[in-house]
Amino acid sequence: MTGPRRPDEDGSLLVELVILTPVLVGLALLALVFGRVTEARQLVTESSRAAAQAAAVMPTAQSAQFAAADNAVIGGYAKSRTCARAWVVTDVSNFHPGGAVTVTVTCNVDLSDLSLPGIPGSTQISVTTSAPVDPYRAVQ
Repeated sequence: MTGPRRPDEDGSLLVELVILTPVLVGLALLALVFGRVTEARQLVTESSRAAAQAAAVMPTAQSAQFAAADNAVIGGYAKSRTCARAWVVTDVSNFHPGGAVTVTVTCNVDLSDLSLPGIPGSTQISVTTSAPVDPYRAVQ
């Protein structure tokens, strides 16, 4: 049972609601920003690893570059807000038995729809992964 209301408490719930609503909306938008950036970082890391591994097993440096571009799984996400633009750079300068292939995957994450003070409109995530070329095989 509640007791009688005191006259000085009139409208206190409304004041609390007006103060807390922007704070809660800001926290929700901040959670969306961190979620989108974290998802993009995971996607770029996985894509870079898959592209480097695919390139390392190719017989020629040119086919390694094509394999890296084909196996970077960002392509399906490139039109989403997670990865607004993505590109793959493959370094085959050390492509020989015992060498390595280095793949860099870069992604622009679109944050323009989440307008918070201090949050940029977009951010760029870049991951570089190297995979060894088998030292016991012949490279053409």
